Amino acid sequence: MSSAGWYTLLVAVVAVIRLVELSVARRNLQWARERGGVETGAGHYPVMVALHTAFLVGCVVEVWVAQRPFLPALGWPMLALLVAAHAVRWWCIRTLGPQWNTRVVRVPGMPLVAAGPYRFFRHPNYVAVVIEGFALPLVHTAWITAVSFTVLNAVLLRVRLQVEEEALAGSPQPERSLTREA
Repeated sequence: MSSAGWYTLLVAVVAVIRLVELSVARRNLQWARERGGVETGAGHYPVMVALHTAFLVGCVVEVWVAQRPFLPALGWPMLALLVAAHAVRWWCIRTLGPQWNTRVVRVPGMPLVAAGPYRFFRHPNYVAVVIEGFALPLVHTAWITAVSFTVLNAVLLRVRLQVEEEALAGSPQPERSLTREA
């Protein structure tokens, strides 16, 4: 199989992972709604789905149409970043449990999570998305897709983060210890 063929398989695996994430999100959305969860900012969700779908398609199309080469000095480090980004995303999903979703849903009375990667970043899942946005295309030098997605995703994340921050503002804050640990 050619390097473009292997890359296409990699993008297909990422697409399957996305479908698994959507399945988890659907289950978690039902859980949240059963507990009075309220979705906010739903207007940008179809744009997000379209952008992420176009991203995966763009990765494959650019490699095949523009005949992008696999450059080991770039491809292997980008693959390592991609794997790390997926590890962070699944760490987020496991840490949030049923509160994780691809939509912005706030369940009344649920405290903010301050465990796992949320100890280090307020929105670690988006750190993973940003890394994946340039790493996956650059595994096979699809630089147009990497730049296009990064710019468009930055615009989308600006909206998304504002929606999330507004939703989180109504959530109880995590409990913090008042004593210092030695």
